[in-house]
Amino acid sequence: MSEVINQGHVHVSIDDKGIATVEFGHPLSNSLPGKILGSLAEEITKLGMNDEVKVVVLKSSGEKAFCAGASFDELISIEDFETGKTFFSGFANVINACRKSPKLIIGRVHGKAVGGGVGVASAVDYCFATKYADVKLSELAVGIGPFVVGPAVQRKIGVSAMSQLAINATEWKSAQWAMEKGLYTDVFESAAEMDEKIEELAAKLSQSNPEAMVLLKNIFWEGTDHWDDLLMERAELSGQLVLSEFTVNAINKFKKK
Repeated sequence: MSEVINQGHVHVSIDDKGIATVEFGHPLSNSLPGKILGSLAEEITKLGMNDEVKVVVLKSSGEKAFCAGASFDELISIEDFETGKTFFSGFANVINACRKSPKLIIGRVHGKAVGGGVGVASAVDYCFATKYADVKLSELAVGIGPFVVGPAVQRKIGVSAMSQLAINATEWKSAQWAMEKGLYTDVFESAAEMDEKIEELAAKLSQSNPEAMVLLKNIFWEGTDHWDDLLMERAELSGQLVLSEFTVNAINKFKKK
């Protein structure tokens, strides 16, 4: 069960305990072009319907960045509103797939998370990180704003912390800060220590009552039934802004750094 994508991948595996692992990767700091976003949403949805799967672990490849967010190459190529809306709806689809999956999803954040990467970390149900997993919402710095990921981030860390990230868009916040705000459950010195704890929790959950976990997840996500519409509305905002001269110039400047 794997799909190889041009300049990136989404791989899925399921072990004999019913622990499914979804790994995404991209050579540019695990950034997220539209095809990877589409595959992520599709695979998470499929696993939610698979009775063999008891729990899901969501991770990215490599040892450096967890996720650099939106693909700048794809952003700069957007020339019309529909294309922009479609691209940003990819983030909406991933968040909604995590939200609607009946399986509990454990996040593994081994390195820095930017923009959409923070959104992915916010959309899982229980998130582990290393001390290298600093966070930043850089969207405003390129003329957009964290509109699509905003509801997920705000739900996880609150309006105050989310506004700090969104307004000071060029400043990194430490993994310790993210843990204190509730994004991460725990922060580890190394990926090896983190993986040990992930394996331990996933194994426990694989033995838990599936019906109880479904009901528990429904409670966690109460009040988000309108997100299908809300996140698409947010995708439209971003799809419009990405066409502006300001945003095009800002993205080009970032790409040259």
